[in-house]
Amino acid sequence: MNTKALIMNEKAIQRAITRIANEIIEKNKGTNDLIFVGIKTRGVPFAERLSSKIFEIEGIKLSVVVLDITFYRDDLTKIYKDPIVKNNSIDVDIDNKTIILCDDVIFTGRTVRAALDALIDKGRPKRVQLAVLIDRGHREFPIRPDYVGKNVPTKKSEVISVQFKETDKLEQVIIKE
Repeated sequence: MNTKALIMNEKAIQRAITRIANEIIEKNKGTNDLIFVGIKTRGVPFAERLSSKIFEIEGIKLSVVVLDITFYRDDLTKIYKDPIVKNNSIDVDIDNKTIILCDDVIFTGRTVRAALDALIDKGRPKRVQLAVLIDRGHREFPIRPDYVGKNVPTKKSEVISVQFKETDKLEQVIIKE
């Protein structure tokens, strides 16, 4: 696949994270009982950055939990012959907490649906809110993010690639075709 366009550079990603962090604080009237849950892989650095930004703003460090949804995917047998899953070590109590579920890109909604199933297996949150860096459309499930860094209309044949320094040594969002 060839790179078609640069959607966000490092500064644009930082601005989006700052805006989303402020929106989370405002919508929840503070930070009481908030827990960030990052969907593995790139939802994790996104969640960590939101938590760090809220610490800068409010002086409160919020927990970040890593969620591996491999066994909850509805296409598991199509994409993995022998899936490797690391334990979902949710070592914080999520009961009656507001979960901010974080992922880099929302597309069909299937990843989020799988993440919700995995979360419910770990406890009963008070509410779950969804934060994504990129919303590219094409939903197959009635799932809508609460917080969006950027809406990017795409063709189904295109791919959005979010690259974070933590996982890719680069900091950008590109569209490939």
